[in-house]
Amino acid sequence: MSKSQSSSRHLNLQGASNFRDLGGYRTVDGRSVRWRQLFRSNHLGHLTETDVAIVRGLKLRSAFDFRGIEERKAAICALEEVEVHSLPIEPTVVATLRARLAAGSLSAAVALEIMRESYRDYVRNNTLRFRALFAHLLDDRAPLVIHCTAGKDRTGFACALMLHTLGVPDDVIAEDYLLTNRFYRRDPASASDLPDDVRQAIGCVEASFLAAAHDAIRADYGDLENYLTQGLALGKSERAALQARYLS
Repeated sequence: MSKSQSSSRHLNLQGASNFRDLGGYRTVDGRSVRWRQLFRSNHLGHLTETDVAIVRGLKLRSAFDFRGIEERKAAICALEEVEVHSLPIEPTVVATLRARLAAGSLSAAVALEIMRESYRDYVRNNTLRFRALFAHLLDDRAPLVIHCTAGKDRTGFACALMLHTLGVPDDVIAEDYLLTNRFYRRDPASASDLPDDVRQAIGCVEASFLAAAHDAIRADYGDLENYLTQGLALGKSERAALQARYLS
């Protein structure tokens, strides 16, 4: 993916970061993900008036919010007309990091492994949340946005699953996932009690995070196709319906 292609899908909002269109990606059978239907972002609680006008221009109908209960309370969606569906996955990384810091055993390498473990837990403990997302996607709820607090981990895993279900090649899915490292703006006040190298480690994404989730999928389901069928309840007819709705 060229720099110009990745930039064209990014909406450079002032009060949100990493707001991106998932459209335009080619699938293995030669179709393309429809533009202006599927978006991903960080939370939508701090949008400026200008941002609101831009996002309203997309005619968003739905938001799928993976933030935990308290996270949602801290920043309510600024678009009253958008129907918000809460699919809460409670955050664990920062609390775990603080516990390790208190125990005197925290480093950037440890932080990266804690990140990988959180991705394994998406599969082991939160598959029902992702199954619920796909049940909603099978309804007519687009244009829609998927987000969490930072829009990089819970959202990143969800969007990787979505693109795979639509038939986008794995290398393109990986490229899209890693675009977060270009477009995510980390909140300088977030987890400010942690060491700078640790905050840098958790403020990015890397291929090993998604790989950890796939390791958990193989351990619990055998392979990704079984996970889609058994974990996410996406059989052939459901996948065909999603592709008919979101591909052109």
